[in-house]
Amino acid sequence: MKIAIIGTGYVGLCTGVGFASKGNNVVCVDIEEEKVNKINSGVPPIYELDLEDMLKDSIKSKNLRATTKSQEAVSASELILICVGTPSDEKGRIDLRYVNQAAQDIGTALKDCDYKVVAVKSTVIPETVESVVIPILEEYSGKKAGDGFGVCMNPEFLREGSALKDVLHPDRTVIGEFDKRSGDVLERLYKNFNAPILRTKIKVAELIKYANNGFLATKISYSNEIGNICKRLGVDVYDVMKGVGMDHRFSPHFFSAGAGWGGSCFPKDVAALIEKAKELNYEPKLLEEVVAINKRQKVRMVEHLEKRVGDVKDKKISVLGLSFKPNTDDIREASSLDIIKSLVEKGANVFAYDPQAMELMKREFPHINYTENVAESLKDADACLIVTEWDEFKKLKNEDFDSMKTRVILEGRKVLNKDDVPEFDGICW
Repeated sequence: MKIAIIGTGYVGLCTGVGFASKGNNVVCVDIEEEKVNKINSGVPPIYELDLEDMLKDSIKSKNLRATTKSQEAVSASELILICVGTPSDEKGRIDLRYVNQAAQDIGTALKDCDYKVVAVKSTVIPETVESVVIPILEEYSGKKAGDGFGVCMNPEFLREGSALKDVLHPDRTVIGEFDKRSGDVLERLYKNFNAPILRTKIKVAELIKYANNGFLATKISYSNEIGNICKRLGVDVYDVMKGVGMDHRFSPHFFSAGAGWGGSCFPKDVAALIEKAKELNYEPKLLEEVVAINKRQKVRMVEHLEKRVGDVKDKKISVLGLSFKPNTDDIREASSLDIIKSLVEKGANVFAYDPQAMELMKREFPHINYTENVAESLKDADACLIVTEWDEFKKLKNEDFDSMKTRVILEGRKVLNKDDVPEFDGICW
């Protein structure tokens, strides 16, 4: 299929590269010329596992290119995917400025085009497509949805660190359709994907995404609540949740207790769902407490650290892991932000290391110390906080910590093997 993807952020670029690798003809659209030039030269503007190699392959095969000319891209395509960002505003509500602009640009291009389908992949709160996107498309195109063009909601379920795998091997595809004709066109895109397809109403598809992320965030916050109880009982929460996860009614995934959840999706999506519920005159107390538990959880590492070493002022604290999860350089809402902020405010000397996220973290904390490797971060440290479960950290042995001044090691994720590093205090269990 000929596909135009509006937005070359994390979702847009990974989706475009994935579809191009399946033999589709993909044009990625972005307003930033520098980003477009990078993509066309095979250099992704974000870090994602295997993205650079697959991007270069897609460009070499001429299945993918990037441009700043949205009208040209829309005119040359039969399917247009909106993949722009939907951040939160200052009150936690969804900010639709990028979606609105994309709809305006697409609508303008549709004026002189035959029938095409516009599918929203950006995460948008229920009623957005029907109440916001479609009216804009109709206004700027002068056409009616269902006649002059088709509309679908096609939520993404990508995990940072394994996004390309999720594009190519999805566990399901959700198509919220304006009408059958619209859904039929979008379903053609997924005909050679080995995954079940759910075709439903647009509003249902919008809510599936939020309900999905809200539940996953709830599982993590619930696990952290149980983990804090386990800490007082002196038992390993990972042993407890392993038993819980074996229940056939559950899944063992997202039962990992630790330093809380972050990233680009859970924080803004749960916040937006809470605000939408309030607009509907419903108080989502469970979701509000999920967020509150997570906020408290992020700084518990510092509290445990102070119990072990006392006042952290002027002490060297090694922080290993800055991204919100491994295999990405994304630091949005990462637990490391709250942890480092607390340490800096308390006067600690922070020495941080991460395989990918240090350049982005320097924008937030330019004055802390960044090291080239784990060994440099640990040398003469009064304590070590392992915040992100990178594979590099899982391979650490007992002798790797011998250079520390004081052997205090706290984990915000279960990373170290107790047999390899027997003398440590894990926050999670």
